[in-house]
Amino acid sequence: MATQEHDPFAGAEGEDEDFELMAPLLVAKLQEAGISAQDTKKLADAGYHTVEAVAFTPKKTLCTIKGISEQKADKILMEACKMVPMGFTTATEIHSRRSELVHITTGATGLDTILGGGIETGAITELYGEFRTGKSQICHTLAVTCQLPVTMGGGEGKCLYIDTEGTFRPVRMLAVAERFGLNGEEVLDNIAYARAYNADHQLQLLVQASAMMAESRFSLLIVDSCTSLYRTDFSGRGELSARQMHLAKFLRTLMRLADEFGVAVVVTNQVVAQVDGGQFAVADAKKPIGGNIMAHASTTRLNLRKGRGASRVCKIVDSPCLPEAEAIFAINANGIGDPEEMKEQ
Repeated sequence: MATQEHDPFAGAEGEDEDFELMAPLLVAKLQEAGISAQDTKKLADAGYHTVEAVAFTPKKTLCTIKGISEQKADKILMEACKMVPMGFTTATEIHSRRSELVHITTGATGLDTILGGGIETGAITELYGEFRTGKSQICHTLAVTCQLPVTMGGGEGKCLYIDTEGTFRPVRMLAVAERFGLNGEEVLDNIAYARAYNADHQLQLLVQASAMMAESRFSLLIVDSCTSLYRTDFSGRGELSARQMHLAKFLRTLMRLADEFGVAVVVTNQVVAQVDGGQFAVADAKKPIGGNIMAHASTTRLNLRKGRGASRVCKIVDSPCLPEAEAIFAINANGIGDPEEMKEQ
């Protein structure tokens, strides 16, 4: 007798209704406002799978879609803006929404404490530091913990993982899944992985990501690393402007996905040695690449550095609501966790 397959993300009936209320409106909804099915298909093919995505897009960008005239773009935007609240609201309403925000646990108590509960959903969190400081390891752990129930510090959603450096290792996720009592096979099935091979491909993958998020419930999007391909695809000062414009477009798309679907976006960033200070430069003269564009796009910036032995240090460098603070965490066999000395206390 065939048994019905269990969906790990299917909650109670009331929970499903709540999610439907919070979920973005599919672009096909515009047909109810008089937009033709042919035009909504053109929007979806161009990567605009929700009404929110359309409403957030400038008119001149919509006009670049083949078959969408200026007159059509005006009508589409007018109808989209009617469906999506884009005006003023009270600070009380914003405070109420933020109090219900979900945070995804990192697996380390100290790290979760300084982050106010974990990685914030609906925002971009940037991890930067030298090699071997734990950036990819945090990403691997988050890809599993985002699938946990909200009561256990999870996001009850799937994970999208874009890898640009070839450091994705499912065996690490199986170890983390075992630690949290999850089925390893189900955990891996709920992680959608893609390898990006150039900066254009990296941006194109976000279009696919948007389509997948419109169809299924995701709680986390990881890009590891956000900037490595830009260092090779754009070289020298002559291409600096083109590089920054392309990076800005990529980050803007990430911001749109975070706003549109309420997912947590985690990006890792590489560092570069600061050689312009000469002998007077500080001992740790390394700065994240991407310049001010990267700095302004990230909601929260975390600097990772090596500690003693297997321990690492995380410092909050920039956040709109968190104070500057440091926490020690460790890279363990079963993912990110607390150092041994903290466990003994």
